[in-house]
Amino acid sequence: MHLRPRIMRAMPVAPRIPKVGFVSLGCPKALVDSERILTHLRAEGYVVAPAYDDADLVVVNTCGFIDAAIDESLDAIGEALEQNGRVIVTGCLGARPEKILARHPRVLKVTGAQAYEDVIGAVHEHLPPQHDPFLDLVPPQGVKLTPRHYAYLKISEGCNHKCSFCIIPSMRGRLASRPIDEVLREGEKLVRAGVKELLVISQDTSAYGSDLKYMKRPWRDQERETRFLDLARGLGELGAWVRLHYVYPYPHVDDVIPLMAEGKVLPYLDVPFQHGSPAVLKRMKRPAHAENTLARIRAWRSVCPELVIRSTFIVGFPGETEAEFEELLEWLDEAQLDRVGCFAYSPVEGATANALPGAVPEEVKAERQARFMERAQAISTARLAKRVGTRMRVLIDRIDGDIAVARGPGDAPEIDGVVRVRSGGRLRVGDFADVGITASDAYDLDACVAT
Repeated sequence: MHLRPRIMRAMPVAPRIPKVGFVSLGCPKALVDSERILTHLRAEGYVVAPAYDDADLVVVNTCGFIDAAIDESLDAIGEALEQNGRVIVTGCLGARPEKILARHPRVLKVTGAQAYEDVIGAVHEHLPPQHDPFLDLVPPQGVKLTPRHYAYLKISEGCNHKCSFCIIPSMRGRLASRPIDEVLREGEKLVRAGVKELLVISQDTSAYGSDLKYMKRPWRDQERETRFLDLARGLGELGAWVRLHYVYPYPHVDDVIPLMAEGKVLPYLDVPFQHGSPAVLKRMKRPAHAENTLARIRAWRSVCPELVIRSTFIVGFPGETEAEFEELLEWLDEAQLDRVGCFAYSPVEGATANALPGAVPEEVKAERQARFMERAQAISTARLAKRVGTRMRVLIDRIDGDIAVARGPGDAPEIDGVVRVRSGGRLRVGDFADVGITASDAYDLDACVAT
C-alpha cells in the first residue's frame, strides 16, 4: 500500500506586538497632545507599556516654559535613556533641539510641540507597526490619560500675544483655532463615553475663533459661530460639567457669565491676571492690561454670585518695586480671588523680559512670594468658611477608605482644593453627589452626604 507523504506545515508565528512607553510632562495642553499621539499609535496596533523595561522605545513629551520645567524634562529624558535606551523626544522643549542634544545626543529623534505626524513617523521608523484591524480596537473617546469621568478639551493651539516673560508663541506658534463643530463633536463623543466633566483649555480661550473670523459651522441643526460664547453655549447643551480655563478678561467674557448663573456651564473662571500693578503689567506686555479688572470682577459677581475665580501671579518681575508689590497685595485684597497660585519670576531663555533692567534679588523674590501666599491663604480661608452649612453638588475623584475625595464646581482637578466627603462607602468614583458642607480649612472642605 502506497502512502502519500505527509506534509508538515509550520505553525505561523504571531508577530510581536510593538510596545511604546510614554512620559507626559507639563500642562494640560501637553497632556492632550500626549492623548492624541497615544490614540493614533493605539489605532495602529501599538501597546502602551507601563514600565521602561516593558517598552521597545519611549516617547517623552517635554515642557520648556521655565528653567525648572526644562530641568525636569532633561532629567526625564536621561532617565528614559538610562532605563530603556531608545527615546524619542517631543513637546515644547523640542523646539530647542540643541539644548536636548547637547545633554542627550543618543536620542533617536527630536520633534516640536503639536508635531503629531513627526512623532508617529519617528515611531514608525524605529518601531514599525504590526496592525491587526480585527484585534486592535480603540475606544470612541480615544486613549485618555485622565480618569474616565473627566477630560481636557483643547479648542486651539498657539497664541498671538507677545508677553515679555513668555516664549510659548515661539514654541507653539500663532493662534490656530479648531472649527466649532469639530470641538463640539469631540465634546459630545466624550460625554457619550462617560465623561462627566469637560475642561476647556487653550493658550487664550477668550480669543477662540478670532483667527478664523468666527466662521459659522453647523452642529445639531443650527449654525454656530466659532467664538467663545457659542462654544460655551454648545458645550452647555451636553449635560456635563463645563469648566473654562485660560480666559483673558476681555469685555466679551461678560456675555458668558449669565450662562454660569443659569447653570449651563460651571461658575468658574481661570483667569491669568499675573499682577495687579498697571506699571508691571505694561512691562509684561500683558493683553487687556489697561482694562479695569477689579470693576470687571465686581460685575461678574453681581450677575453670578457663586462665581469662583482662580488665577496665577508672578512676583519679582524685573523692575518690580516694593511699592508695585504692595499694589499687587492691595489688588488681591480687593479682588478676593478664590484660588490663587504664585511664582517667583524665573528668566526663560529667549524671553524679552531678560533684557529689562532692575533684576530683583532671589531672596526678595522668595520673601514676596511668601507674603503673597500668606495673604492669598487668608482670603481663601475666609471664603471657604462661608461655605460651611451650605449644600453642594460634587464629583467623586477617588475613594480613600470611608472618605470620598471629591471636587465641587469651584475646584479644577490637581490645581485646586478638594471636598472630603464622609460617605460610608456609598459613593463610587465618577459619581455626582449632593453633600452638606460641615467644615473648612485654608484650601479644602469637609462634607457629608446630604439627606
